[in-house]
Amino acid sequence: MLIEKYTSNWIKDFTDIKREIDNGLNGLEYSIEHVGSTSVPNLASKPIIDIDIIYFNQVDWGKIKSGLEEIGYYHNGNQGIEDRDVFKRSGKWTSEILDTVKHHLYVCPSNSKALERHILSRDFLRKNDWARLVYQQMKYELAGKANQDRKKYAELKEINVNGFIDSIIEKEKNEGTTSVWQYGG
Repeated sequence: MLIEKYTSNWIKDFTDIKREIDNGLNGLEYSIEHVGSTSVPNLASKPIIDIDIIYFNQVDWGKIKSGLEEIGYYHNGNQGIEDRDVFKRSGKWTSEILDTVKHHLYVCPSNSKALERHILSRDFLRKNDWARLVYQQMKYELAGKANQDRKKYAELKEINVNGFIDSIIEKEKNEGTTSVWQYGG
């Protein structure tokens, strides 16, 4: 199945990946956030951990990039999303955790709109069961329409889910209870 029932193992997976990244970026100033569906308790998801590394000073970007390269990642550009750089495993350096736990790794400046979107949608879904349930149902329906095909699911999700995510982000902004710059995720 493309979408799996929520498991608390995703929190452990994030913590394990974060520890490995922290070891590679030792001494640098940054924050790491668990974002995406696996970061929302009781939300069914694709079993892929989404991670945002946040930097606060532009000079840290190059240092973070170098640190990630040293632990076996390569920079894969922004894939069309401004202020959100993608890193993938290079195969040059192996890690039992980083090479076995499926994850997406992004590096964003603290003022990134993509980062803001990740944090606001995550926080709203964590606080509002009704939104989590609606989103989950949408995901199951799209996975069914895609016949469990990952690529087709991503296309359908892009078309069908953005409006819902935009509406919950707007609600989160209006509630004014979350600041994107208050990390701890």
